[in-house]
Amino acid sequence: MLKRVAFVSVHTSPLATLGGKDTGGMNVFVRETAREFARRGVAVDVFTRSASPGQLRIDPRIAPNARVIHVPVGPEGPVAKGDLPGLLPAFADWVTEFAKADDSSGYDIIHAHYWLSGLVAETLGKRWGIPFVQTFHTLAELKNQIAQRPQDYESDERTAGECRVCTTAGRITAATSVEWDQLVHVYGAGSSLIRIVPPGVDTARFHPLEQSYARKVIGVPRDQKVILFAGRIEPLKGIDTLLRAIGLLRERRPELSPRHLTVPIIGGDPSDEGVRANEEMARLQALRAELGLSDLITFLGAQDQDSLNFYFSAADCLVMPSHYESFGMVALEAMACGAPVIASDVGGLTQLVRHGETGLRVPPRDPEALADAIDYLLSDEPRRRRMGPQRSLFG
Repeated sequence: MLKRVAFVSVHTSPLATLGGKDTGGMNVFVRETAREFARRGVAVDVFTRSASPGQLRIDPRIAPNARVIHVPVGPEGPVAKGDLPGLLPAFADWVTEFAKADDSSGYDIIHAHYWLSGLVAETLGKRWGIPFVQTFHTLAELKNQIAQRPQDYESDERTAGECRVCTTAGRITAATSVEWDQLVHVYGAGSSLIRIVPPGVDTARFHPLEQSYARKVIGVPRDQKVILFAGRIEPLKGIDTLLRAIGLLRERRPELSPRHLTVPIIGGDPSDEGVRANEEMARLQALRAELGLSDLITFLGAQDQDSLNFYFSAADCLVMPSHYESFGMVALEAMACGAPVIASDVGGLTQLVRHGETGLRVPPRDPEALADAIDYLLSDEPRRRRMGPQRSLFG
């Protein structure tokens, strides 16, 4: 039986504030998986790069029996993902020395998150004589298949790293059978090494609230329609498709004034400083102005997870217009709160969202189809409630 597990999560801290440029479902996954191990009596150390000199080197806040270890390699501040591979040897060396000096009796297994962590785990596994389990979360080749701009393409270094990890990991976890198929047929991973382990959702945190109460908490009128987006602000998320769909919807239904409709966008930093730091945020705000939708669409910035329960419960639907999703944690959280989900028919979302039951799936990058789906739900309250069955418990 496992006694101690070393999580390697080089660039993704389980303690990071969600909704930033590079924080989202992976942070949640690492945090909740570590907590569940700890709850089952398995000690967990999560090794992640120190991104601030003010962080505790050993932070015990994640859970009893679990620690986050901030590894001081590179500048203790933001580092571009393209520069992270050069820090991996120093990262592995620091963790090795930490383990030697620690009072514990070593680790039984390593769980690596993302390809960078897999390369570190390979080194540590050889030094410690233990295997490692790999969870990729996203895959470069799948992202490259849908990239539209040169800056959106993932590097050859990343693809090569993912291929290497597929051959050195003792086990690989996939969120869905779609990801299993991608790993086998795109990366050539051995099918016998892969186990499908769907992520879960914390229903103590995400559960249906009475809609009028949730709207009162977030300051939305009771009779206003709420079309919600929550996630990172990056091209991959397809937020521009949502903006264009709302533009089409307004052309079809001019009566949808701000009194009748609001579209909150949760994620990123909409301040002047945030816009300067995030090209996609700047592009989306410019597109909103170009489409004349500034009165309907509001960029709220990142929100803490406790407030997300209110937004999901208040929403008439959550929209995930992504070009690619390995799973789609936000969709699962929204459905746990009783919100129907309109999602692109891509990746894990093809299995997560049951078309006509828990929401609707539409082709990616298709504003017309997305507008049709939103209109379809907005125009039929009973249908919308059937797609969020738990909400019906509250009348």
